[in-house]
Amino acid sequence: MKRNKKMLITTLLGCIFLIGTWVDPVYACTGIRLIAKDKSVVYGRTMEWGAFDLNSRVTIIPRGYSFTGLTPDGENGKKWTAKYGVVGLDMLEKDFLADGVNEKGLAVGVFYHPGFASYPAYEKDMADNSITAVNVATYILTQFVTLDEVRQGMSEVRVVPVVEEAIGKPADAHWMVTSPEGECIVIEFTNGEMKVFDDPLGVITNAPTFDWHMINLRNYLNLSAVALPDKKIDDLDFTPLGGGSGMIGLPGDFTPPSRFVRAVAWTQTARSTPTSTETVYEAFRILDNFNVPLGASEGSDGPSRLEGMRSSTLWTSVWDLSNLVLYYHTMNNRRVRALDFGGLDFSNLGNEIIHMPLDNVKEQDIEYIKLKK
Repeated sequence: MKRNKKMLITTLLGCIFLIGTWVDPVYACTGIRLIAKDKSVVYGRTMEWGAFDLNSRVTIIPRGYSFTGLTPDGENGKKWTAKYGVVGLDMLEKDFLADGVNEKGLAVGVFYHPGFASYPAYEKDMADNSITAVNVATYILTQFVTLDEVRQGMSEVRVVPVVEEAIGKPADAHWMVTSPEGECIVIEFTNGEMKVFDDPLGVITNAPTFDWHMINLRNYLNLSAVALPDKKIDDLDFTPLGGGSGMIGLPGDFTPPSRFVRAVAWTQTARSTPTSTETVYEAFRILDNFNVPLGASEGSDGPSRLEGMRSSTLWTSVWDLSNLVLYYHTMNNRRVRALDFGGLDFSNLGNEIIHMPLDNVKEQDIEYIKLKK
């Protein structure tokens, strides 16, 4: 009887695991900010989505382009015109920015916030001042330069829930905004109200709320880049086994709380970098710690939607906010590509948004080395 109960429990746990794997896709993105000795600011993030390919593109928004926010009634929300040009990475082959930087060096990243994001209810008589979550990054980047402007501007607009067809529900999101000087804030909507948090460590992941993540760091005050000291017990001498003993207890799983702790640990112990170029190198090295193999922790609502995918980490972007350069690599090609938009005249790009594929060819660019004879 005990054996049968044990088998039943094991079977149930297995079913729960499989259901979680295939039904509940996780959007496990991680964002960081680094500052070089010369005060150059670098912001970077991973884009994880294990349910299907988001088909992201490089998107360039010209100055003067007109937008209309989405509401549950359609494209009848707030109207605005781009004050600043923007380079970003979009989602779903739509002009919904997941990540971007404007011509003044302000950066915005969109991060999934499932189970906690809750927007104000839509009111028809306030439609002309309403946008939805997928509009937020574009709205901020095209309208504002400073964090004070972002705080004020976002307090004056309503962000309402609109069902996104690709996922069958409103996009649960929160946002990390990084100023050209390297200061960061996180914007969240919970219980229908907007909350703005200072983010002095320059790190973000996903659920739960940002203030919870900051409190949770107090559980890891023992972590250090310095190895543990040798210890003597009676007549026995004990030394740490290899390097890294100061980081014993650092969580290694893919959950947002664990990734948040790791992101803080790696950014706070990052090597000192003199320039933006070296800081970009460091950002990529840190973000490599957050790559998620396809199927390792994220599921799809249908295996057929995974066709053509090589990783749950679809792409990794690193932005030099001081010199206005986008660097990125993708699940198809780990070679870093760069788009320098520092000298781009955003007022002379016409009246249409420009799109470019992240990968011209979805294959790894491999350099073959030949032996010298």
